[in-house]
Amino acid sequence: MATVALTLDDFEKTILEGGTVFVDFWASWCGPCLQFAPNYEAAAEANPDMTFAKVDTEAQQQLAAAMNITSIPTIMAFKDGIGVFAQAGALPRPVLDDLVSQVRELDMNQVRADLARREAEAAEAAEPTA
Repeated sequence: MATVALTLDDFEKTILEGGTVFVDFWASWCGPCLQFAPNYEAAAEANPDMTFAKVDTEAQQQLAAAMNITSIPTIMAFKDGIGVFAQAGALPRPVLDDLVSQVRELDMNQVRADLARREAEAAEAAEPTA
């Protein structure tokens, strides 16, 4: 499956309903983005059960700002609507393939349990002491 372009209008829906979604934040003037693009396209073709999306940060400045993109390319991974990875920089193909495998193998029940535990700890730490 080829990559899909995301906009502010369809980003959230894609993340929440897309299963496993990788997002490449890029711009046409960015040399490293253009060098990374063939690796990203190849990963998309090799993993048709996942969504590989691209966000043009020039055309989607509001979305890029909302996602705190300060450097491009930035790749993010979401699984079951939860952000599980974010990193700036062009990944070499073997590193990208390894990332795809790691995200595929994530135990989302464990991820949700870890998130719940961290949220409970943060809430407890924020409570005023008497």
